[in-house]
Amino acid sequence: MSTFLRPLRRDSSTCALVNERTGSVIATVVEPALDSKSRRTGLLGRDRLADSHALVLAPCGAVHTFGMRFAIDVLFVDADGTVLKIVEALGAWRIAASLRACITVELPTGSVQRHDLRTGDRMSIPSRATSPARTG
Repeated sequence: MSTFLRPLRRDSSTCALVNERTGSVIATVVEPALDSKSRRTGLLGRDRLADSHALVLAPCGAVHTFGMRFAIDVLFVDADGTVLKIVEALGAWRIAASLRACITVELPTGSVQRHDLRTGDRMSIPSRATSPARTG
């Protein structure tokens, strides 16, 4: 089991997404898509992804935005949460992939810039009770 995903498998309702380099809380709501049905559905049918939300898809090394109504920022990460590739503002009817990634994190457009996310950063999913308070 991925060490990055372990907290999501226990109780996703108490998780946050944190950049370990900066201590910044990227999302206070982390939605898991860890089975085939939830990965297929993803963000389809939604009008937006709230600023404080992240959708974590696993296993997943590629995403598409066919049928989506809004653009997203995408992080492709490895099993330990290290960011391997970043795609900003992926618009509708596009595909993005990373051959080395096994987990994909979908974020609202602008999240990469707002939180100074970089390739090589390590993401973690601590319980909100133990996560840092910084949100900048």
